[in-house]
Amino acid sequence: MLKRIFEELRHHAPFTIFGAFTGIIIMIFFKRLPANISYKIFYTLHPLHVMLSALVTASMYGFYRYADGRHRWNFGILLIIGYVGSVGIATISDSLIPYLGESLLGMPNRGIHIGFIEEWWLVNPLAVIGIAIAALRPATKFPHAAHVLLSTWASLFHIMMSLGGRLSWFLYMAIFFFLFIAVWIPCCISDIVFPLLLVRDVSERSRSHDQERQTETWE
Repeated sequence: MLKRIFEELRHHAPFTIFGAFTGIIIMIFFKRLPANISYKIFYTLHPLHVMLSALVTASMYGFYRYADGRHRWNFGILLIIGYVGSVGIATISDSLIPYLGESLLGMPNRGIHIGFIEEWWLVNPLAVIGIAIAALRPATKFPHAAHVLLSTWASLFHIMMSLGGRLSWFLYMAIFFFLFIAVWIPCCISDIVFPLLLVRDVSERSRSHDQERQTETWE
């Protein structure tokens, strides 16, 4: 399992770097965006991120747990795993790590925005929708790539809410670092590590999945 975790982190690092780079480009062009607009954009991207994360997390668990036909589908368990793996980890990715960066960098308007509490009526239903889609039509490839980008941009606009004054090159580099960390580890944990830790007999399915990835990439 540890070997697979490190392999997935290595595999997703280049795409995550690309996502963080797009975030910096967006910041360069929209650095004077008013905080209330950044807030609205954050609460567009974050819920979409949660939905796609729930879809991928639940799909990954279902792929390893139920695809061999030896276990009956249990939507209750799928709901718990999909919700915790998406809402819990997306909160770390989109809110907690960006807020940590804002605090360490001394940003003047920093604040923590917990989506499933602050905008519970939006975030929680979208998580359930993502899980329901996974139960009906599981998918892990395109949704994972899309949710990495959405997570990057959600983290970015969380940070942009706290900006004030001029941005130095050091600040750009520091924000790039926090965008990378906010997405790289949490997204791999949410989509891959978390659901696989809950499946006992993962080795045989893992080998067949690796063979599938020889011809199809996740991004």
